[in-house]
Amino acid sequence: MTTNETNEPTIGVILGSVRQGRFGEAVAHWVVDAGQAREGFSYQLLDLAEFNVPALTAAVTPGAANNQYEDPAVTAWSKAVDACDGFVFVTPEYNHSVPGAMKNAFDSLGPEWAGKPVAFVGYGADKAIRAVEHWRQIVANFSMFDVRNQVGFSIFSGEFDEAKAANAGALDRMLTDLEGALSARG
Repeated sequence: MTTNETNEPTIGVILGSVRQGRFGEAVAHWVVDAGQAREGFSYQLLDLAEFNVPALTAAVTPGAANNQYEDPAVTAWSKAVDACDGFVFVTPEYNHSVPGAMKNAFDSLGPEWAGKPVAFVGYGADKAIRAVEHWRQIVANFSMFDVRNQVGFSIFSGEFDEAKAANAGALDRMLTDLEGALSARG
Protein backbone atom coordinates (compact mmCIF):
# COMPACT_ATOMS: atom_id res chain seq x y z
CA MET A 1 0.00 0.00 0.00
CA THR A 2 1.36 3.41 -0.89
CA THR A 3 1.19 6.17 1.63
CA ASN A 4 1.52 9.94 1.59
CA GLU A 5 3.51 12.17 3.94
CA THR A 6 1.07 11.35 6.77
CA ASN A 7 1.51 7.59 6.18
CA GLU A 8 -2.17 7.23 5.37
CA PRO A 9 -3.46 5.26 2.37
CA THR A 10 -4.44 7.58 -0.48
CA ILE A 11 -7.84 7.49 -2.15
CA GLY A 12 -8.03 9.30 -5.48
CA VAL A 13 -11.33 10.99 -6.24
CA ILE A 14 -11.42 11.05 -10.03
CA LEU A 15 -13.50 13.83 -11.55
CA GLY A 16 -14.37 12.15 -14.82
CA SER A 17 -15.97 14.97 -16.80
CA VAL A 18 -13.86 17.41 -18.79
CA ARG A 19 -16.77 19.58 -19.92
CA GLN A 20 -16.94 23.28 -19.16
CA GLY A 21 -19.48 24.12 -16.46
CA ARG A 22 -19.60 20.49 -15.32
CA PHE A 23 -21.93 19.53 -12.50
CA GLY A 24 -19.39 16.93 -11.39
CA GLU A 25 -16.95 19.52 -10.07
CA ALA A 26 -19.23 20.33 -7.13
CA VAL A 27 -19.86 16.62 -6.58
CA ALA A 28 -16.15 15.74 -6.58
CA HIS A 29 -15.29 18.52 -4.12
CA TRP A 30 -18.12 17.33 -1.85
CA VAL A 31 -16.66 13.79 -1.89
CA VAL A 32 -13.11 15.03 -1.21
CA ASP A 33 -14.29 17.26 1.65
CA ALA A 34 -16.25 14.38 3.20
CA GLY A 35 -13.26 12.08 2.84
CA GLN A 36 -10.83 14.55 4.35
CA ALA A 37 -13.09 14.87 7.40
CA ARG A 38 -12.57 11.16 8.06
CA GLU A 39 -9.56 9.68 9.86
CA GLY A 40 -6.94 7.25 8.65
CA PHE A 41 -7.11 7.95 4.91
CA SER A 42 -6.02 10.78 2.64
CA TYR A 43 -8.44 11.84 -0.11
CA GLN A 44 -7.01 13.58 -3.16
CA LEU A 45 -8.81 15.10 -6.15
CA LEU A 46 -7.65 13.88 -9.57
CA ASP A 47 -9.35 16.23 -12.04
CA LEU A 48 -9.19 14.56 -15.43
CA ALA A 49 -9.44 17.95 -17.16
CA GLU A 50 -6.10 18.98 -15.63
CA PHE A 51 -4.26 15.98 -17.11
CA ASN A 52 -5.34 16.46 -20.74
CA VAL A 53 -4.87 12.76 -21.53
CA PRO A 54 -4.74 12.38 -25.32
CA ALA A 55 -6.63 9.77 -27.31
CA LEU A 56 -5.03 6.37 -26.93
CA THR A 57 -2.90 5.92 -30.06
CA ALA A 58 0.31 4.39 -28.63
CA ALA A 59 1.57 1.29 -30.43
CA VAL A 60 2.45 -0.42 -27.12
CA THR A 61 -0.57 -1.55 -25.15
CA PRO A 62 -0.76 0.11 -21.72
CA GLY A 63 -0.61 -3.25 -19.97
CA ALA A 64 2.77 -3.95 -21.60
CA ALA A 65 4.17 -0.43 -21.31
CA ASN A 66 5.65 -1.03 -17.84
CA ASN A 67 4.51 2.44 -16.75
CA GLN A 68 6.65 3.97 -19.52
CA TYR A 69 4.43 6.05 -21.79
CA GLU A 70 5.27 8.04 -24.91
CA ASP A 71 3.17 11.07 -24.02
CA PRO A 72 4.14 13.21 -21.00
CA ALA A 73 0.44 13.81 -20.18
CA VAL A 74 -0.12 10.05 -19.92
CA THR A 75 3.02 9.73 -17.79
CA ALA A 76 1.71 12.41 -15.39
CA TRP A 77 -1.68 10.66 -15.28
CA SER A 78 0.06 7.33 -14.64
CA LYS A 79 2.03 8.72 -11.70
CA ALA A 80 -1.08 10.29 -10.15
CA VAL A 81 -3.12 7.09 -10.46
CA ASP A 82 -0.26 4.85 -9.35
CA ALA A 83 0.15 6.94 -6.17
CA CYS A 84 -3.40 6.04 -5.10
CA ASP A 85 -4.43 2.93 -3.21
CA GLY A 86 -8.10 3.15 -4.15
CA PHE A 87 -10.52 5.37 -6.00
CA VAL A 88 -13.87 7.06 -6.07
CA PHE A 89 -14.98 7.57 -9.67
CA VAL A 90 -17.19 10.66 -9.94
CA THR A 91 -18.84 9.87 -13.24
CA PRO A 92 -21.48 11.47 -15.38
CA GLU A 93 -23.68 9.37 -17.62
CA TYR A 94 -23.51 10.20 -21.31
CA ASN A 95 -25.94 8.46 -23.68
CA HIS A 96 -26.65 5.66 -21.18
CA SER A 97 -22.94 4.90 -20.64
CA VAL A 98 -19.60 6.18 -19.38
CA PRO A 99 -18.04 9.45 -20.56
CA GLY A 100 -15.59 8.99 -23.44
CA ALA A 101 -12.76 11.10 -22.01
CA MET A 102 -12.86 9.19 -18.72
CA LYS A 103 -12.95 5.82 -20.47
CA ASN A 104 -10.00 6.85 -22.66
CA ALA A 105 -8.03 7.95 -19.58
CA PHE A 106 -8.83 4.62 -17.91
CA ASP A 107 -7.80 2.67 -21.02
CA SER A 108 -4.56 4.65 -21.35
CA LEU A 109 -3.14 2.90 -18.27
CA GLY A 110 -2.82 -0.69 -17.17
CA PRO A 111 -1.09 -1.94 -14.03
CA GLU A 112 -1.75 1.34 -12.19
CA TRP A 113 -5.37 0.18 -11.70
CA ALA A 114 -4.74 -3.49 -10.93
CA GLY A 115 -6.32 -4.90 -7.79
CA LYS A 116 -7.28 -1.55 -6.28
CA PRO A 117 -10.73 -0.97 -4.77
CA VAL A 118 -13.11 1.52 -6.36
CA ALA A 119 -16.39 3.18 -5.45
CA PHE A 120 -18.76 5.21 -7.61
CA VAL A 121 -20.60 8.50 -7.35
CA GLY A 122 -22.70 9.08 -10.45
CA TYR A 123 -24.77 11.93 -11.76
CA GLY A 124 -27.08 12.38 -14.70
CA ALA A 125 -30.72 12.38 -15.66
CA ASP A 126 -31.22 9.03 -13.89
CA LYS A 127 -28.43 9.21 -11.27
CA ALA A 128 -25.93 7.61 -13.70
CA ILE A 129 -27.13 4.11 -12.85
CA ARG A 130 -26.22 2.74 -16.31
CA ALA A 131 -22.79 4.43 -16.35
CA VAL A 132 -21.94 2.95 -12.96
CA GLU A 133 -23.04 -0.51 -14.11
CA HIS A 134 -20.80 -0.17 -17.17
CA TRP A 135 -17.90 0.96 -14.98
CA ARG A 136 -18.34 -2.14 -12.82
CA GLN A 137 -17.84 -4.34 -15.90
CA ILE A 138 -14.88 -2.26 -17.10
CA VAL A 139 -12.91 -2.23 -13.84
CA ALA A 140 -13.31 -6.00 -13.49
CA ASN A 141 -10.71 -6.40 -16.25
CA PHE A 142 -8.04 -5.15 -13.81
CA SER A 143 -9.40 -7.16 -10.87
CA MET A 144 -10.47 -3.97 -9.15
CA PHE A 145 -12.79 -4.56 -6.22
CA ASP A 146 -15.88 -2.41 -6.67
CA VAL A 147 -17.81 -1.72 -3.49
CA ARG A 148 -21.54 -2.32 -3.70
CA ASN A 149 -22.80 0.91 -2.15
CA GLN A 150 -22.85 3.88 -4.48
CA VAL A 151 -24.15 7.44 -4.56
CA GLY A 152 -26.23 8.93 -7.34
CA PHE A 153 -27.51 12.40 -8.17
CA SER A 154 -30.13 13.47 -10.66
CA ILE A 155 -29.08 16.69 -12.34
CA PHE A 156 -32.75 17.63 -12.63
CA SER A 157 -33.84 17.19 -9.03
CA GLY A 158 -33.36 20.63 -7.54
CA GLU A 159 -30.65 22.21 -5.47
CA PHE A 160 -27.35 20.42 -5.00
CA ASP A 161 -27.16 21.41 -1.31
CA GLU A 162 -30.45 19.58 -0.68
CA ALA A 163 -29.22 16.57 -2.66
CA LYS A 164 -25.95 16.50 -0.68
CA ALA A 165 -27.87 16.45 2.59
CA ALA A 166 -30.13 13.66 1.32
CA ASN A 167 -27.09 11.61 0.19
CA ALA A 168 -24.77 12.22 3.17
CA GLY A 169 -25.58 8.86 4.74
CA ALA A 170 -25.10 7.01 1.45
CA LEU A 171 -21.73 8.71 0.94
CA ASP A 172 -20.63 7.78 4.46
CA ARG A 173 -21.59 4.12 3.90
CA MET A 174 -19.82 4.03 0.54
CA LEU A 175 -16.61 5.57 1.93
CA THR A 176 -16.70 3.19 4.90
CA ASP A 177 -16.98 0.26 2.49
CA LEU A 178 -14.14 1.58 0.34
CA GLU A 179 -11.87 2.17 3.34
CA GLY A 180 -12.73 -1.32 4.61
CA ALA A 181 -11.78 -2.83 1.26
CA LEU A 182 -8.49 -0.94 1.36
CA SER A 183 -7.76 -2.08 4.91
CA ALA A 184 -8.53 -5.70 4.01
CA ARG A 185 -6.18 -5.43 1.03
CA GLY A 186 -3.43 -4.50 3.46
